[in-house]
Amino acid sequence: MSAGILEVANAKINLSLKIRGREESGYHQLESLVVFASVADHVTCKDADALDLEISGPFAAQLADEKSNLILNAARVFAGALGRDPTVKFELEKNLPIASGIGGGSADAAAALRAMMRLWGDPPGSINGIALQLGADVPVCLKKRPSFMTGLGENLRTIPRLPEMHAVLANPGVSVSTADVFQRLQAGPVEGPDRLPLLPGVETLDRLVAWLEENGNDLEGPAIAIEPVIETVINDLQATAGCRLARMSGSGATCFALYDNPFDSAEAAAVLKEKHGNWWVTATRFLGS
Repeated sequence: MSAGILEVANAKINLSLKIRGREESGYHQLESLVVFASVADHVTCKDADALDLEISGPFAAQLADEKSNLILNAARVFAGALGRDPTVKFELEKNLPIASGIGGGSADAAAALRAMMRLWGDPPGSINGIALQLGADVPVCLKKRPSFMTGLGENLRTIPRLPEMHAVLANPGVSVSTADVFQRLQAGPVEGPDRLPLLPGVETLDRLVAWLEENGNDLEGPAIAIEPVIETVINDLQATAGCRLARMSGSGATCFALYDNPFDSAEAAAVLKEKHGNWWVTATRFLGS
């Protein structure tokens, strides 16, 4: 990529995801423990005569016909907050699969916002407000820290201590519409106030896994009903040696498995790649823990 301001758009992983209900506006309130993986897209930004986006990388072709990329939306909203035209060029190295439940688009948008702040300075008002305009996951991707999300994604509490986590991410090559998953979930109205659990004792992987086993992903069942192969991904991850926990991230179809060390995760990734040559599989670690 040419010279410019580089921001790394790390994959967002929902370790847990509870849907508290649907508001009259149609938006869903959620509770989610979120971490970020070392695998990432790369976003470069520089001044230009007009707004432009150049895409490369293994998943670039899947974005070729997209008319409203979140990076471009982020540039327009950010520039509008400054009262100027979005005269910037972005280069996106797309390493993460599309519509896969790991926040690739949201992470890209957040990386674009961080890059534009470095290029043009802070906008008036709240950058989190700008991020939320772009999507529920963009504020947490902007911070890129282990966090507990509530509300529509705007309420964030950083989790200061999490154990070292090594993982495998696996996607079977299917795209799942978040809207379709939520429609199949048929969530009722929101009941009760937000909860912010203390997450006591999750500094060890044993205790974190125990907490996660009690706090799953409400979207997993609806996503499996739409794309049954997701259940195969989870089962194959669970069958790998050393797997501590396997489940789907976000609205799918990417799933993850946790391991005690990088050797087990690397071996598990190799096994899955050999068994499923057409899947996207990568060993990774989770950041900020």
